Amino acid sequence: MIPPGETIGILGGGQLGRMLAMAAAQLGYRCHIFAPEQDAIAAEVSAAYTCAPWDDVEAMARFAADCAVITYEFENVPVTPLLALGEVALHPHPRALETAQDRLNEKQFIVGLGGTPAPFAPVDTPADLENAIGTIGTPGILKTRREGYDGKGQWRIMSAADVDALDLPPQPLIYEGFVNFQAEFSVILCRAMGGDVRFYDSARNVHEGGILARSTVPAGDPIAAQVSTARELAAAVAEALDYVGVLTLEFFATEAGPVFNEMAPRVHNSGHWTIEGAITSQFENHVRAICGLPLGDPGLAAATVEMRNLIGEKADEWAKILADPANHLHLYGKGAASPGRKMGHVTRLTLA
Repeated sequence: MIPPGETIGILGGGQLGRMLAMAAAQLGYRCHIFAPEQDAIAAEVSAAYTCAPWDDVEAMARFAADCAVITYEFENVPVTPLLALGEVALHPHPRALETAQDRLNEKQFIVGLGGTPAPFAPVDTPADLENAIGTIGTPGILKTRREGYDGKGQWRIMSAADVDALDLPPQPLIYEGFVNFQAEFSVILCRAMGGDVRFYDSARNVHEGGILARSTVPAGDPIAAQVSTARELAAAVAEALDYVGVLTLEFFATEAGPVFNEMAPRVHNSGHWTIEGAITSQFENHVRAICGLPLGDPGLAAATVEMRNLIGEKADEWAKILADPANHLHLYGKGAASPGRKMGHVTRLTLA
């Protein structure tokens, strides 16, 4: 067990790191942020900040020397520089990063565990894309295999004719067939060092423009009938990776059962509702897990909970939100609002 008063290192300086640092502080831990950007908002609520490129091995080693344990707040942290962390424990294990960072590897991993993803095919050349469309059909989505999030690095292909207008980037891609789904949901679990697993209630997720707009718990039908099967896959993923911390898998609810979409080896936007809506938030449980503490109760703290992302909204909208005393407002400390930028979120609880 890592006792309170020690320092937790967090790789990444965004809003997830910010909320992790705030949860860690409540448990008596200091946090040290490592991130390449000058304006890392997680650093504003942390005890220390190292601003350096990911490949700065010396800076990474100095950062590690100050930490009792290290975690990360997003899955695009390069794996190779992490060798400079030395003997300091890194949770979750880098194999989770390696799996999630490549969409092709991720889907093959899921298939190997008995999961069902959307039909997919690797695309490295225009001929590969033509073959993929011929096999899988249209409509579909062409994605970069690495990086890309919130709708970035993705191209919808509604018919084979759409390919003519594409200027393919010089990087590995993957083509996925569209899934005829009834709803979207996520499975969020936390796994302790000894293998104890706790599941949060699954939220019904609504995306707008490729960005999560709203998460609602309970999720209702048809999601409720598919959560058990989805949890079995999520537990198998955690076991296979010897995972420690919060893990998220996103699914489509379909007439044939849950279809895997993607995994995130970290705390997740669709779990922000847990800060007020669960007895123990995903952020606190992640800190508990990586520090070797007993996990907290993930049960609901209200009858219904809704979390809404504030995307590109400005300060005059925030004042209106606060006018309703039932709202819980979280602002991330970012600069000027712009279209598609997550400025914060608001959570509303219904007690009965």
